[in-house]
Amino acid sequence: MLFYDSAMIRPALVMSTLCLTVLGGAVGGGGVAQAGPDAPCTYTLSPPEIADGQVSATAVIAGCGPAAGPYSAVACIQPLDRDSVIQCNQAHGADPATIVVPYRPGTTYVATGRGCAAWALQPASPPCQILGPFTATL
Repeated sequence: MLFYDSAMIRPALVMSTLCLTVLGGAVGGGGVAQAGPDAPCTYTLSPPEIADGQVSATAVIAGCGPAAGPYSAVACIQPLDRDSVIQCNQAHGADPATIVVPYRPGTTYVATGRGCAAWALQPASPPCQILGPFTATL
């Protein structure tokens, strides 16, 4: 048979609640989301445009911070009509990525892409910069 001292129950309950609260805050981190670090390089993406009877978009490096360099760029275009699929082209290093698709008058095109950097000659380093979307009816 167990006997409890009523004078000890209340302080024990307070201490256990306090410990769980502190532990929950340490493990849960308070639930505040933090933004990730900025991409080490900046890329630009052109909106969909007509050139030589085709629609194109280009992702190109605009600059990098210290100890970073361009790793890859991707440009994509999707015509917004039935049976269309997104088409992408990738380039490496400082080369621009250009995607070209057939032009259909009156069609809406969406250009998207991403640019990835490398730190000190290492493979691609997250985060990659998401580019777009840019929409144009041509």
